[in-house]
Amino acid sequence: MVREHGELDVVVANTLLGVSLETTRRDLRALESQGLIRRSYGRVFPVESSSFETSLAVRNQINPEEKNRIAAATIARLGEAQTIFIDEGYTTELIAQRLPDDRRLTIVTASLPIASMLAPRPNIQVIMLPGRVRGNTLAVADLWAADGLRRLNIDLAIVGANGVTVEQGMTTPDPAVAAVKEAAIQRSNRRIFIGAHHKFGTSTFVTFAQLADFELIITGQELGATLTNRIVATGANLLRV
Repeated sequence: MVREHGELDVVVANTLLGVSLETTRRDLRALESQGLIRRSYGRVFPVESSSFETSLAVRNQINPEEKNRIAAATIARLGEAQTIFIDEGYTTELIAQRLPDDRRLTIVTASLPIASMLAPRPNIQVIMLPGRVRGNTLAVADLWAADGLRRLNIDLAIVGANGVTVEQGMTTPDPAVAAVKEAAIQRSNRRIFIGAHHKFGTSTFVTFAQLADFELIITGQELGATLTNRIVATGANLLRV
């Protein structure tokens, strides 16, 4: 149920299962100990792995208010960037929607939805990376996309991840996706990481960056004090909005 819906309220899960609340909580603790879910503020989120990744349709239902705050904060920090890499994902779609109309921009992306959204805008030139289209995220991956980035010089990269920890850094389940993100980071002068709070404290299959690779890490104010303090202690510039 958690994987199907992207998140689940503990009380709702208890009602759906028809068991005691303590039984539900005990089972959730067991699933969390196996690294399959993560609990936060009475809700449960799936942990992504090499064998499971949430779809774009599911992602747009998870913490939408938080993601809108993150998108707004990111737009406020574009600076003088004229060429911008925008990563795949729902939060990055929200960022793309908010790009200003009063300046000319070149947007590089692996995301079909973002390219389709921005292509009609007269002030924006869109460069769509080549590659294999992944059905669950509608984004391209593989070496074609990574190689396409290696010839570019990008002012700013806006990058997300499936998991973030102090130890493993930024991670994603698919090595082909990791290669695209890593290439974008390497070819960009500035780098901002964006991610809702439930992405923090979990890691997936492939590391593509470390906390120190980004000038700014933007997440929601829902991120707990313990994780916040651990990230700040590394010297990372963390903004909770």
